[in-house]
Amino acid sequence: MAISESLQAVKLRIAAACVAAGRAPDAVRLLTVSKTFPAEAVREAFAAGACAFGENYVQEGLAKVDALADLRDQIEWHLIGPLQSNKTRPVAEAFDWVHSVDRLKVAQRLSEQRPAALAPLNICLQINVSGEATKSGLAVADVAALAHQVAALPRLKLRGLMAVPEPGPGALAQHQAMAALFRALQGDGLALDTLSLGMSADLEDAVQAGSTMVRVGSAIFGAR
Repeated sequence: MAISESLQAVKLRIAAACVAAGRAPDAVRLLTVSKTFPAEAVREAFAAGACAFGENYVQEGLAKVDALADLRDQIEWHLIGPLQSNKTRPVAEAFDWVHSVDRLKVAQRLSEQRPAALAPLNICLQINVSGEATKSGLAVADVAALAHQVAALPRLKLRGLMAVPEPGPGALAQHQAMAALFRALQGDGLALDTLSLGMSADLEDAVQAGSTMVRVGSAIFGAR
């Protein structure tokens, strides 16, 4: 199936999931995950209507930002993979969003290194909602403290939370736990608007729970 057809099918899935959950059909944004796929595939997806792209690896993402420089004003670049503190500068200079902040040091460096001429860098805190030892992210108990610290940093805009729930029968409960945490932080005075939750296999569960942004790659570009 062509990228344009796959993209349209995913958009229809999202809209149907929103309606099934009693939400507006456009309540959830699509982040097209382009990691491991070439810049030409991103250009094709852009031509088909995608405008926000997620990258896992800093160097690969930077190469695509450069390769698609002619579309820079029309594409939103999101880093969704782990970010080491020694790689924050190029990310602060080139990306629009970072979904994977789980330490104050990384947030502070992004804040210091974000060029003043650019809009504030949009930040999501990554939560290890399943508690898996091999996964990046904050423990749920540590989220509120870091959220308030990051929200106070200049040149950053704390937008919300991101997680990758463990697949399986417990996934919906993890999605729901993330949504509850998101609402609790909003109730604590944080102006959050983004719950980055759900991928190709589980976007319906995520939308049901309250996700506002789903990250979909393989259902659009094919298997990696």
